[in-house]
Amino acid sequence: MDLNLIAIHFSDIYWILIALVFGLAVTYISLPPMVGYLVAGFVLSAIGIQSDETLKAVADIGVTLLLFSIGLKLNVKDLLRAEIWAVSVIHMLVTIIVFGALVFLMSFSGLRDFAGLSVFDSAIIAFALSFSSTVFAVKVLEEKSEMSSLHGKVAIGILIMQDLFAVIFLTVASGKVPSYWAVLLLLLIPLRPLLIKLINKASHGELLILCGMLLALGGSAVFDLVGVKADLGALLLGVLLSGNSKSEKLAKSLLSFKEIFLVAFFLSIGFNGAPTLWALSIAIVLAILMLAKSYLFYRLLTAFKLRARTSFLSSLTLSNYSEFGLIVGSIGVANGWMSGEWLVIIAIALSITFVISSMGDNKAHTLYAKYEKALCKYERKERLPYDKPIEVGGAQILVFGMGRVGTGVYDTLLEKYKNNLLGIDMSREVVERQVEAGRNAIIGDATDYDFWQRLKPGAVKMIMLDMPNIHELLAAVEMIKDTRFKGVIAAAVKHDDCVKRLNDAGVHSVFNVYAEAGSGFANHVSENVKIVLD
Repeated sequence: MDLNLIAIHFSDIYWILIALVFGLAVTYISLPPMVGYLVAGFVLSAIGIQSDETLKAVADIGVTLLLFSIGLKLNVKDLLRAEIWAVSVIHMLVTIIVFGALVFLMSFSGLRDFAGLSVFDSAIIAFALSFSSTVFAVKVLEEKSEMSSLHGKVAIGILIMQDLFAVIFLTVASGKVPSYWAVLLLLLIPLRPLLIKLINKASHGELLILCGMLLALGGSAVFDLVGVKADLGALLLGVLLSGNSKSEKLAKSLLSFKEIFLVAFFLSIGFNGAPTLWALSIAIVLAILMLAKSYLFYRLLTAFKLRARTSFLSSLTLSNYSEFGLIVGSIGVANGWMSGEWLVIIAIALSITFVISSMGDNKAHTLYAKYEKALCKYERKERLPYDKPIEVGGAQILVFGMGRVGTGVYDTLLEKYKNNLLGIDMSREVVERQVEAGRNAIIGDATDYDFWQRLKPGAVKMIMLDMPNIHELLAAVEMIKDTRFKGVIAAAVKHDDCVKRLNDAGVHSVFNVYAEAGSGFANHVSENVKIVLD
């Protein structure tokens, strides 16, 4: 890495300012800030400002940290399930065949950018459009705190399979063959205990952040050195370190840095060129065709015995084109397979689908509730064991979210309510730990419309919600109200502005964790320590 890139030129402040302005602007229309960053990139390109190596370097770091973080949370067994690998392969093949045929037919129209395209050229364009965006999906899932949900894991699993296909293509297209030294990468496996020991030694704070940055960037550099794609190195090193107690903490410590660096990534997409009216027209058509991709994902996922809800939410997350299309496009332009304007077309189509997908994701649970009957027509009678609707048994008090707060709530109520308690969490790993500790816990999602619809009236007396995202909390409360639940709803929050919103939504008791921590600490000391004041 060129050390000169660390020093940011003074003019870069304009990029930061414009990114902030557009990022704030789109939040007022309930879109994620990343859409604003995309628009900012197009605006900067339109007024003649060009991207430089600094922005590219920062964007590359963002993608590297993103893939490393994904690896830290990945369970390799998930990729081996048929609903992941088979859906990925079938979807890609169908998309390439159908989209490729449409593009090739357009080559006979004589329209600019389509004229002269061969079957191979058309297939390359279709291949570029067959991918969904890993960066976008992870950002959306993290903002909604749905990375650990089943539909989130299904979407991420499919995206990782697509990334593996991407690595194979890049290797073949570039003609770059891994060196013989690549075999030495297998030595990383026996080195895993030492690397985990290093993470444990770093413990927390800035040392843990430095350790994470070293492993992510160092891992990508080592893989690149032996002729293997650097991004794949970051992902695989993250997978190697996953499954231990510190991996989740390490991922959280890198979160803020990853977010900042990814701003540069979204800005860089817009720098592929100012859109022309013709390029915009083709991009809009491609954005409409993206709906066919979404429908295909939905039908395939339901065919592999996933519930309609899981399939629908996963499909929404995958309803976009990928930044990888730009990489394929650049290779296609370099090899003369397509005109340079295709880069701009793909960039615009990518941006439009980001907007559409953002709007869909923001109202995902509402949309499913509205079209549930129509969607369930494609649902198989036989379900995968881990995707069946949840049964709560005889429990009368449900505790959603079995993290530190939820576990504390469960243990406190256990003495009084005994076996009438049930802990519920969307993470399989969390539930397994709770069961091993002797607690009554199952996998579940408070924003699962089907779950609430299956509850028998009067079976549950109280629902306690400990969820980090206010939007999820409000969505869960709305679904609970739709079932005409007559019991008590309680929620734990961490911000004062959330209390009124939840009270207005019908929550009976809202507990501010941070605000009450001070009084709890004071009461504890007063009860256990006696002091005499002058």
